[in-house]
Amino acid sequence: MPAAAIGRRDDRYQDPRVIQRVLHSGRVVAVVGLSSDPLRASNFVGFYLQRHGYRIVPVNPNEREVLGETCYSSLSAIPFAVDIVDVFRRPQFVPAIAEEAVKIGAKALWLQFNVISPEGARIARQGGLDVVMDKCIKVEHARYMGKMHWFGLNTGVISSQRE
Repeated sequence: MPAAAIGRRDDRYQDPRVIQRVLHSGRVVAVVGLSSDPLRASNFVGFYLQRHGYRIVPVNPNEREVLGETCYSSLSAIPFAVDIVDVFRRPQFVPAIAEEAVKIGAKALWLQFNVISPEGARIARQGGLDVVMDKCIKVEHARYMGKMHWFGLNTGVISSQRE
């Protein structure tokens, strides 16, 4: 695959119907690249998903536990079913992750902002997975589940005036 194809966005993988189906049907999210560093985006997204009823499964060979959950070295090491594989890794690693997601029977492959891999998406789709690419699962959850506030948090206040 040409190197230029790795970073190219493909709108086929940003279909609102697919995004909503994945968010509504999945409950167990394996977060590949989840960091214990609270300043990392992966940590904030994992925390957000936990707070909204998803079970998160950290996948990071360099961590033992993240956000109170046991960390696994790979998707194949997870001893239970996973619905969504959410990827916080560089695009060149995505094809192998997609192959593993297909192998474990995941239902969806979600590639975060700037994680663009047409090859990984092709592998996942051929394996029967829904694919979302170049979208943040936290942002999309907030958008479609009514939890969006101007800085990404739900304050519980419905008003045009700030307190």
